[in-house]
Amino acid sequence: MARFVGHYLEMVVAMLVGMMVLGMLWPASWTARVEVGALLMATDMTVAMALWMRIRKHSWPRVLEMSAAMYLPFVALFVPYWMDLMSGDALMVAAHVIMFPLMLVAMLWRRADYWH
Repeated sequence: MARFVGHYLEMVVAMLVGMMVLGMLWPASWTARVEVGALLMATDMTVAMALWMRIRKHSWPRVLEMSAAMYLPFVALFVPYWMDLMSGDALMVAAHVIMFPLMLVAMLWRRADYWH
């Protein structure tokens, strides 16, 4: 169980590092649009997390599943954002809040790959 939790926390740390380091690469004009900023942030987190997963010897299918769990909340929440049902800030907060349980679901679904 400790290894499973540790792996989850390692991915979260990798995502935070990705946001901080890779996020500095994008000009502010690129992130002015909510959708572009959200996708760039998701990409920053995903690239760092995917790199860490590959270092930890996870297969490409597991990396892609986890990456999908990270992008899905952002993309799904574009619809209510476009319909003016939520603000850009609410989209960003909600997507991050939803992302973490989705990552956990992906890990539980492939428990054997994360339990070692």
